[in-house]
Amino acid sequence: MKLTSIKKEVYKALIDALGVAGTLKFLQQFKVGYGDYTKERHQWLSQLTVNGFRNYVKQKKLNNNEKSLLS
Repeated sequence: MKLTSIKKEVYKALIDALGVAGTLKFLQQFKVGYGDYTKERHQWLSQLTVNGFRNYVKQKKLNNNEKSLLS
């Protein structure tokens, strides 16, 4: 079976199951990336420390708590 035939069958199945709007929402989740993650991750991972990550999580929690208090 050719790839184009498979794609047509998949699209048909998705539309039958989810409808056009649901299919579009589903397909929007998948975006083609760019770059080389394997090489680029070392740039940001080398700067990450356990304490730095812990502080980041604490700050996010504080920010979320402040936002919920203001709502």
